[in-house]
Amino acid sequence: MLLFRDEEHVDKWCRPWHVTRGATLSLNLAWRLAREWFAADRGAPEWQRPPVEEVERLFASLNLTGAFWKLR
Repeated sequence: MLLFRDEEHVDKWCRPWHVTRGATLSLNLAWRLAREWFAADRGAPEWQRPPVEEVERLFASLNLTGAFWKLR
């Protein structure tokens, strides 16, 4: 994860590194995603990775759309 001041800063960073710009999200949205993603007790013996459909629903609920967020 890289942090940038704004969208223009992202573009300025990508150019010299010849990196195709990927998905960006605000710190607020990243926090919302992390809070949902890590809500389950992953240390519990019965924990299982959520199915792809559930993860896609989570992304959609946060309006994370586009090719970057597609899992299949």
